[in-house]
Amino acid sequence: MSGANTSTTSFFRKIFHGLEDNVREELRHVAERREYPAGHILCLQGRREHIFYIVVEGRVAVTQRLEDGEERLLGIRGPKEYFGEMGLLDNMPRMASCTALTPVVVWEINEEAFDRLVEESPAIAYAITRQILETLRHLDRQAIDELLTKNRRLTEAYEELRAAQAALVEKERLEREMEIAADVQRSLLPGRLPEMADYHFAAYLEPARQVGGDFYDVIDLDEAHLGILMADVADKSVHAALFMAVCRTLFLVESQRSRSPAAVAQAVHQGMLAVSPEADTFVTAFYGVLHRHSGVLTYVIAGQERPLLARPGYAVAPLPGKGRFLGMLPDLHLEEYAVRLRPGDRLVLFSDGVPDAENRLGVRFGVPQLAEWLQRGQARPAAALLEAIVSVLTEWTVAAEAVDDLAVLVVEVSE
Repeated sequence: MSGANTSTTSFFRKIFHGLEDNVREELRHVAERREYPAGHILCLQGRREHIFYIVVEGRVAVTQRLEDGEERLLGIRGPKEYFGEMGLLDNMPRMASCTALTPVVVWEINEEAFDRLVEESPAIAYAITRQILETLRHLDRQAIDELLTKNRRLTEAYEELRAAQAALVEKERLEREMEIAADVQRSLLPGRLPEMADYHFAAYLEPARQVGGDFYDVIDLDEAHLGILMADVADKSVHAALFMAVCRTLFLVESQRSRSPAAVAQAVHQGMLAVSPEADTFVTAFYGVLHRHSGVLTYVIAGQERPLLARPGYAVAPLPGKGRFLGMLPDLHLEEYAVRLRPGDRLVLFSDGVPDAENRLGVRFGVPQLAEWLQRGQARPAAALLEAIVSVLTEWTVAAEAVDDLAVLVVEVSE
């Protein structure tokens, strides 16, 4: 037993090395040895308790729950360290919780015994006060560090919020500009196609985005001639819409000056180079001049999809012809081709967005499938044929993202 007493006295001597021997001996006599399992809560934040703990074996976590519910770790107490001293000096609730991380052995000193020791030994009061001050300094440093961290995070969050707000304003501005551009583009397209007894027309345009680069037109040149146009600016969004407006204007102006499709296309090509010589944007186009009385359609193909001719009693086939796109490259030569349209014929012009339309599996619609479908439905009037084509394309692309603008123009020759 004397060995145990010697060990205990040695333990208290190491903890309170500045105390007189008789005071350490008194502490040893008033302390009560206790053992607790891991997970046991020795002190609970908010509870009024009046016990001073000295750790003999094991480890104890000191934690504090903040107002926002977050729990922070204030420290770990191990052998020869103590906690709970504040509970002996005032009657305030515990500021933190102390939980055994491992099985622990502690010495416990209650308030009554502690008060008596403080009265008898100022050294104990000094030692405990020094510990309290050290604890408070640690808490202050930790609180300042946390405030600095939160302030930094708040500043970062504010900057992110400001950037997000600026991005939102910019997005709304761009969306408004896109709406205006879309309105302008719609106003540039022909509101109504010519209505006549010998020819019927129907057209459809659906941009992949709010605005696009596809455009079409049926131009009433004079009593005997019509200009038929399908074109595609090789770009997207507002830039394409601007070029689309320039190109359509050029076609309208130049088509009044000449009945030669090649001459008109060449003039449009030169106009594009003059307007924007440094641009890398080009235009693919089909432009033809239809002589109403004879049905002869003279045309050029400038990099555009070849129209499909659906003629009763014959297989659907593309019109012959080829040629380079307009714009960007200065040297251009286009050859004119001609075909005689007959009563009952359907000529279907379309942009590359039609064959390139993909389903949800990424499979292209393709020109062969369009030709095959036209072979079965070619007897329909222009408006009904167009509606059926759009319906087929819509069904094909359901649940798939549009990859390009869709433009279709149907020319029907009356029987």
